[in-house]
Order: sequence, then C-alpha cells, then structure tokens
Amino acid sequence: MKKHTKTIILVIVGAAILIGGIWGVNESRYPYAPAFDDHFTRKFLNKDKKVDEGFYEFKSKTDQYTMWFPEEYQVLHKNREDYAVNNDSYESWWAVYNEEVEGKTQPNYIKTEFLTSNPAYESIHVEALFKRRFGLSVPNKIENSQTRIYYQSAYIYFKGTEKHVIVDKKKHTPNTYLAYIADKRSNKILQIFFDSSDKYKSGDEEKKQDWFLEMLKNIHFNEGK
Repeated sequence: MKKHTKTIILVIVGAAILIGGIWGVNESRYPYAPAFDDHFTRKFLNKDKKVDEGFYEFKSKTDQYTMWFPEEYQVLHKNREDYAVNNDSYESWWAVYNEEVEGKTQPNYIKTEFLTSNPAYESIHVEALFKRRFGLSVPNKIENSQTRIYYQSAYIYFKGTEKHVIVDKKKHTPNTYLAYIADKRSNKILQIFFDSSDKYKSGDEEKKQDWFLEMLKNIHFNEGK
C-alpha cells in the first residue's frame, strides 16, 4: 500500500513538473512587457510585431481596424463596461497604465470606441464631441492617405461640480487628450480618449503629445470588411 501511494505521489509530482515546464515554455514565447503579462490583453496583440519602440500591433476583435498599442498598458476586463464588442459593428475598451510619479502611483487611461457614422454629418459630430469635452468647436486636424484625424488636449479640473478647461498649454500642462479618427474610404470611425497623470516628470508633456499622435497616425481601418 505504501509503495502504491509513493508511486501515485511520484506521478503527481512528475505531472506537475511537466505542466509547469510547458507553461514556462509557452510564457517565454511572449515579450517581456506589462501588456503581455495580462492574458486578456495579449489576445489582441501580435507578439511578433513590435511596430515601434514601446508599441505592438493591436487587432480589434471586430476585424475592422488595427492600431498601435503601448506595451505598458493593459486592457481592463473585470467589469462589463470595461470591454464591449458587437459583432463587427461596435467595440469599446479601456486600458490602464499605473505610473510612478514623485513617489505616487497614478493611473493613465486610454478609452477607445469603434463605431460607424454617416460621413455627411462628420463635421457636426466632430463639433459636438469637442464642444462637449473642451468647449471648442474647431479642434486640430491632420490627414494622411487613409484617415482624417481631429484632436485636442487640455487641462481639465473641477471645483465642486463646476468643470474648468484650460486649453492654453502655456498656462497649464494638459491632462486630457481626445481624438476622432475617420476612415476616408468608409463610414468607420474611432474615438480615442487619453487621461494622463496630473503630475509630470520634466519635459514629459511634449513626449506625451507625440506619443498620442503616433497612435493616431497609425490607425488602419480594414478595407472592404
């Protein structure tokens, strides 16, 4: 009986070592980055396609677009409102990066929403979006061969329930960025919101804006889908 028990224990230990070894091999296939530490986030990312320093290719579950995803972020999925998808017509997600600034942990959030919108009403939708968020009717605009990109940044704070917006960067460093990206070949759009830490390391403001614009310029909508 003791010999039988000992055999069973050896089998269990051997199986555990084997499973652990397989798991270790599988995990070693992924890049060493916070985005790949999260099993949900890695489902969206191409581990073999580091598109630029600090970014990997993100592929939407709608199969309608790809974009650059920052490697330090993770897609939230604990609550129902964190991630939502409806076949190939709609997708929204939140991602977070907890940044250490001046000895404190501060969360940075990205919220992305994919949907469709009639291009004939684009100017109306853009004006309403940026007016609601920043009190501005005309945001910044850039274009490339595939997309029209509208974006703006500002510092937003509240006194009680009263919202205050400072758009002038000379007066205050922005903590909120917003973009509306429209596909030139279809009715597909993305709205991207970035909420950054209120405290900055020296010289970070310009880097953060360049970082945000890199994401916007590298959104690609899939043609004919």
